[in-house]
Amino acid sequence: MADKFPGWHGTTIIGVRKGGKVVVAGDGQVSLGQTVIKGTATKVRRLRPGGLDVVAGFAGSTADAFTLLERLEVKLEATPGQLQRACVELAKDWRTDKYLQKLEAMLIVTDGAALYVVTGAGDVLEPEHDVAAIGSGGNYALAAARALMDSDLDAENIARKAMAIASEICVYTNGNLTVEVL
Repeated sequence: MADKFPGWHGTTIIGVRKGGKVVVAGDGQVSLGQTVIKGTATKVRRLRPGGLDVVAGFAGSTADAFTLLERLEVKLEATPGQLQRACVELAKDWRTDKYLQKLEAMLIVTDGAALYVVTGAGDVLEPEHDVAAIGSGGNYALAAARALMDSDLDAENIARKAMAIASEICVYTNGNLTVEVL
């Protein structure tokens, strides 16, 4: 599908776990080629399957990400309180289902304790350094957040500063943030 839409560029999503809190933050920019189509998109969502609080941020195709979020909610309802298992089941389906294989997105998911990156390659990754980032500015945000982890800043302020740095470097990332804290 990327061949059909080569001009679409993405976003930056970061997850930071520190001091008993997990924060997921995402920028609001959607670009087509060199044009900003929208600056206020919401790419971080709070899910509440079965009363469980889960936050997910996505990078990639919006329609694909919404499909994955819906599937994740179903998996969470089938495995209450087991975020890792739900993510693994989603990744298995994503990897093996002919329809889902075509989806182009990545997710950062947290329940306030665990933090995962879920990919279409079948990966469910838990970051070693309590920071995960995806999207076109993900590596910039990741590097900034990792550098800030030893500071006195809390998880939310680390995420905000890292996103500000990424937005100054990556032309596909803006400073209009959606931030969710668990």
